[in-house]
Amino acid sequence: MHFKLIIALIEDDKADAVMEAARKSGATGATVINHARGEGLKTSKSFFGLSLETQRDMVLFLVEEHLSRKILEKIAQVGDFDNQHGAGIAFQIDVEDAVGVMQQVRSLTGVVEDEI
Repeated sequence: MHFKLIIALIEDDKADAVMEAARKSGATGATVINHARGEGLKTSKSFFGLSLETQRDMVLFLVEEHLSRKILEKIAQVGDFDNQHGAGIAFQIDVEDAVGVMQQVRSLTGVVEDEI
């Protein structure tokens, strides 16, 4: 079984909804890193040196490769990435190897067989 790592940078108030949608699409868990910062096309605004931008969360999903595109699209939909400027971004990268995922492999075997 091969995996992909989906990394989503999202507004912190959407993290729970994105994680729930990803789980319904086949993700078996996630790791959340709170209070990430970043800039897009436009620099962030500040007021007397204090940033006015909202905090972001980085959510990491290790998912089975056959389920990854569906999960990625669901994250973008729930996060409203395509309709709202600066709502977030998500991307996936190949995972060459992983350990500690045998429980995932056992639970996903039937799901992936149905998918392919």
